[in-house]
Amino acid sequence: MHILESIKISLKMLSRKKMQSFLTMLGIVIGVMAVVIVLSLGESAKEFVLGEVKTIGTDLIAITPGKVGERIPASAFGVVNTSLKYKDGEKLEKMYHPNIDEVAMYVQGNSNIVFEDNALNSSFVGSTESYIIIEKAKIKAGRFFTKEEEQGLARVVVLGSKLAEELFGEQDPIQQKVKIKNMNFRVIGVFEEKGGSMLQDQDKTVVVPIKVAQKLLLGINHINFIRIKVKDESLIDSTIEDVAESLRESHNISSFEDDDFRINTSAEALDTLNIITDALKFFLVAVSFVSLIVGGFGIMNIMLATVEERIQEIGLRKALGAKEGQIVSQFLIETVAITFLSGLIGIILGISISFIAYKVITALNLKWVFLVPIDSIIFATVISITIGLVFGIFPAKKASKLDPIEALRYE
Repeated sequence: MHILESIKISLKMLSRKKMQSFLTMLGIVIGVMAVVIVLSLGESAKEFVLGEVKTIGTDLIAITPGKVGERIPASAFGVVNTSLKYKDGEKLEKMYHPNIDEVAMYVQGNSNIVFEDNALNSSFVGSTESYIIIEKAKIKAGRFFTKEEEQGLARVVVLGSKLAEELFGEQDPIQQKVKIKNMNFRVIGVFEEKGGSMLQDQDKTVVVPIKVAQKLLLGINHINFIRIKVKDESLIDSTIEDVAESLRESHNISSFEDDDFRINTSAEALDTLNIITDALKFFLVAVSFVSLIVGGFGIMNIMLATVEERIQEIGLRKALGAKEGQIVSQFLIETVAITFLSGLIGIILGISISFIAYKVITALNLKWVFLVPIDSIIFATVISITIGLVFGIFPAKKASKLDPIEALRYE
């Protein structure tokens, strides 16, 4: 029997039993759809993370409080680690290390920012004058604060472009007074629009001098983290060693095993995130295979029922000289046609849902990209065909083993 004729027979069978066929195909459709979505979003996530690292720069060193090798940060249990101090960053600034370009210290918090009757909840960052260089931020209006303002506890603030627009509307924000935690701050600058990231949305952030944030807004004497910009990326490892030695000296630590700080690079963060993304993709694809296997058994059952319905047809073909291999081929082609159609529907739905996810994520002001790797389409297609072959072989073999005489007598 010709391949096209076998495909036509399988489609007719599906049209005769619409509800049963729909339920049978559903497992394959959902499984293939899930595989396409997972692989598509996984690749998009990788590109997003890579873009974030490129935006931040691969020339940065990050220092955070905590023990080296600590699997779960103490902050996850509500424990505040206070091992990093302002003087640590200040010492690194004064090292005059040949490969250290800039050093910025950070504290973070949340508060309402109020202008007249308009109040917006926002995260705020307390940092040093090097923030603008480390974060590659640009000023659209006004200026950034100076070292003198930082040391003098000047209550000045620089706003993200979107937050400034939401807070002031058409008014010029420069030199306006806003309230943060019921304290007056003078707006001295507005950042250029930069777009959101997984770390923070600079367009909606508030930046104040670090000492003001520590003493007036948060009431703390520690800092959350330090970022260092290096001049030569090829020397980043030796720079990390020098930075670590400086911190050990400040913290009276004799061995690296007792370090109360962690030092990482953006490249290491990228590697870690890629490992997490790949592991998550593997797990979700494995879960999707459960649906595919269930769908495979459904396909096998409907093909077994088809064999029962077509016993006389099979007997007639065998009586006219059809070989067992020809009967097997016919039923395998029919099964693969069903699973291939199911896979095609799953691929289309998977691409559509990935595109909807892309639209939703970009609406959140994140630089997401829409990617559907060609290998995910090939993979999904191969899976669909393989399921047809694996779960179709038993019904096909059963059909081929029918005795033609008994089959012709069957009613």
